[in-house]
Amino acid sequence: MRYSCLVALLALPLSSFAQNDVKDLYQKYEYLIPMRDGTKLYTAVYVPKRAPVGSSPILLERTPYSAGPYGPNAYKSSFRGSQKMKDANYIFAYQDVRGKYMSEGTFENLRPQLQNTYQQSGMTPMPGDIDESTDTYDAVEFLINNVPKNNKRVGLYGISYPGGYAALGAMSRHPALKAVSPQAPTADWFLGDDMHHNGAFFLQDYISFFSGFGVPRATPGPTNPTGIRIDLANDAYKYFLDLGGLANVEEKLYKGAIPYWQDVVRNDTYNSFWQARSVPSGLKNIKAAMLWVGGFFDAEDCWGPLACYKSAEKQANQPNNWIIMGPWYHGNWASPAAGEKFHVHEWGSNTATFFQEEVEFPFFDAFLRGDGKLVMPKATMFDSGAKIWRRFNEWPPKSAKAQTLNFQPNGKLMIGSAPQTGTATYVSDPSNPVPYQDGVLGRRSRTYMLDDQRFAQSRKDVVTFQTEPLQSDLTVAGELKADIYAKVSGTDCDFIVKLIDVNPTGAAPLGDFQMLVRGEVMRAKFRNSFSNPSPLDPNKIEHVPFTLPDTCHTFKKGHRIMIQVQSSWFPLVDRNPHKFMNIFTAHDADFAAASISLQLGGSSASRLNVQTIN
Repeated sequence: MRYSCLVALLALPLSSFAQNDVKDLYQKYEYLIPMRDGTKLYTAVYVPKRAPVGSSPILLERTPYSAGPYGPNAYKSSFRGSQKMKDANYIFAYQDVRGKYMSEGTFENLRPQLQNTYQQSGMTPMPGDIDESTDTYDAVEFLINNVPKNNKRVGLYGISYPGGYAALGAMSRHPALKAVSPQAPTADWFLGDDMHHNGAFFLQDYISFFSGFGVPRATPGPTNPTGIRIDLANDAYKYFLDLGGLANVEEKLYKGAIPYWQDVVRNDTYNSFWQARSVPSGLKNIKAAMLWVGGFFDAEDCWGPLACYKSAEKQANQPNNWIIMGPWYHGNWASPAAGEKFHVHEWGSNTATFFQEEVEFPFFDAFLRGDGKLVMPKATMFDSGAKIWRRFNEWPPKSAKAQTLNFQPNGKLMIGSAPQTGTATYVSDPSNPVPYQDGVLGRRSRTYMLDDQRFAQSRKDVVTFQTEPLQSDLTVAGELKADIYAKVSGTDCDFIVKLIDVNPTGAAPLGDFQMLVRGEVMRAKFRNSFSNPSPLDPNKIEHVPFTLPDTCHTFKKGHRIMIQVQSSWFPLVDRNPHKFMNIFTAHDADFAAASISLQLGGSSASRLNVQTIN
């Protein structure tokens, strides 16, 4: 849930400064910066008192989560990033985006990009037209001409929603904007981040986040409006099952208080509404150097940095484009105190410190104070099985070899061949959906993406396939693509495919542990097109191909590779009624169980396609 991660991010021990140190060492300035349409955006700027005139780069964060504290005598207690940034006299600037907190204007979620809108509609740009890139341009122009001691170079960064604003800001192409680091950026709320994955609606994340964030404000002010109280009673599974079909959300919960809910209900396919808001599609001819940052186990935005990096590689037409993916949850890389471990997994080093000192600071400093030359591999990826950093000159690695993991009868998983044919049949019942994690949970857990999957193996509506113990290490690095062939009794269905590392029985340090390496959902009606869905034909075998977010993981000798296939993941993902329809209009009576027969081997071989490296 993004709202809970926001709280965690604000609580991170981001520097060694005490509040008095910040006030002693920095002079705070507050501006209402005019945009080209006359709207003024609140911006707080902290200038180091000891910095020589004209020596300090500006590091800007644009945020919907408050640039406060507000007032000339109210100072932040710390600044995110390496201590080296403070030692190098960086200027830190924070801006409330339009329509949030102390900024004027109207807020819009993932405001449409003008270039996408113009392209789709054939409209002619007008002088007063605005989007997040124009707001960034106008902010940068004001800052370099008004902030004391700055060296006319600006960097832009942010985590989560601010990471999305950083990516959009790079599209401004302001000459002074030299380096941008979108970290866990919101990138596409239909294809892969937060709200939908492959068209499947992420129920608990949306309801929990927008019940607070989605309430519109009346006028600019230092606080958020009061949100809708969600009482999960520490049992989200029961709460959302009792809530029923998504048609009940407006009547039972929102009652007109969340206007954005109606936008989502109306736009249940990948139409112009979502396409105009797609960050990857807009990364054309970017001038600033880019550093994309993400976590392989980031429940909110694992997809975003990977998709944006790849798109920028193709469209930006400049060589300064890098990516780092670590073994992190949402924002984990910003806290050195949490960089050595996630959940029960020890990484053997402080991965957050490595990022801040060896990647983030050198990146910004090369372009904000240096000569713009940075010697760093294009892709720095943490191998969560071998627990080492791997470096690549491109991502996905060109040296990787295609390999198939083929589902076989009797629960077998074969690497590179599918000699036997057959079926694996199960019944998906919306009244008893598969939970996304074991135990009774309230808020959406951030550990589910690498947790033990033994609980699911015992369910009759989860089909499990696994290899024999591996005779040597096998490193999977790059893209994962599922090919599901199935006959379904309904006209729609979800498929969740999970890639799992099975620890040898009793082996240290985890014992009998089935680590989820990667899992993803696909709504079958979008199998041919996200824009033009089509019903399944219950009388034929349907092919449902889909892509899972990339991974980098070594399955060690003696371990087994396991794949689980299921058709619910609740309440992470809303329940599929197994009926072709706008899911947001589904009433309780629309839900029915479906029989699903996976096809194994032969010309319709269900499988997971992976990339392996030596």
